[in-house]
Amino acid sequence: MTARICPERIPPARQSGRRGKSRRGIARVLLALLLCVLSVSGLASCAPQDRSWAEAPQAIAGGGATGVYYAYGQQFAEALATRLGARFTAQQTNGSVDNLERVGSGRAVLGFAQGDAVADAVAGTGAFDEAIPIVAVARLYDEYVHIVVRDGSDVHDLRDLAGRTVSLGARGSGVELVARRVLAAADVDVAAMRNPELGLEGSIAALRKGEIDAFFWVGGLPTPGIAALAADTPIRLLSIPPAVVDAVNAAHAGAYRQADFPIGGYGIDSSTVTMTVPNYLVARADAPEGLIHDATAVLFDERATIARGAPAAALLDRRQAIFTDPIPLHAGAARYYRETHG
Repeated sequence: MTARICPERIPPARQSGRRGKSRRGIARVLLALLLCVLSVSGLASCAPQDRSWAEAPQAIAGGGATGVYYAYGQQFAEALATRLGARFTAQQTNGSVDNLERVGSGRAVLGFAQGDAVADAVAGTGAFDEAIPIVAVARLYDEYVHIVVRDGSDVHDLRDLAGRTVSLGARGSGVELVARRVLAAADVDVAAMRNPELGLEGSIAALRKGEIDAFFWVGGLPTPGIAALAADTPIRLLSIPPAVVDAVNAAHAGAYRQADFPIGGYGIDSSTVTMTVPNYLVARADAPEGLIHDATAVLFDERATIARGAPAAALLDRRQAIFTDPIPLHAGAARYYRETHG
């Protein structure tokens, strides 16, 4: 951390009555002021910093134990605790919708959420009865929509899911939000399905035992739990055709884009088309500016360390991080980006 240099730490010029010494004294004060303004540490300023937030535990709303959100949250919490000298913990949650509600209500100061769920939260629509007071810290990476079946299954496309037992994700999760939108766009009757409302861990266990025909998941690549499943149970991923992606976008303000799963991922050699949705780190609208500024700095400074336990963290890009429409950046995050611009 760069040492702070502030004018009150500079001894006053001696009053000798001579003009040269007086000018030198003024110059010293002006230089100190300039250094203060140009401080580049990003974690300190000349004004006293309000760190009262550090006196209480701070929570990060993550996700299910086997998902990317929770892994990212755990690694980020450890980095924050080390760098900021405060207590941070990652919470296990049901995902995006749950996370947004936790952040909005103050049960967590930071949380991970899909861009489509964020759009609903700020508008007070969909799963949200009213607008949630959240702002953005960063756009992190794009998440892929997974539709997972056993390799020997007779389910080969979205229409084959009709009448089956399919986990659409935990109740109130971003996964459920996306699954219902995809199925509606594909004209598959969700009401005729049996939906056990399982989170990722439960879905993986149920597919492994043959208790469900398929499950939906939305997450970064690779999702640890699905990678572990693929290691002992051969799986396939169903494609989401471009026409379905277009139909979902037409109904939901273009929040998604078409993409392909990398061939070889999860041990699958065939090409699979799908759709992605951007993922954000969000904060309470009233979270302390200093806390969010410093947390944003840690997010980028410790990116490589965080990525060792959460590979998706390596995708963080400062040039893309500021594009968080439809929610604005928190003032603390915006200050960090201004300081590090260029």
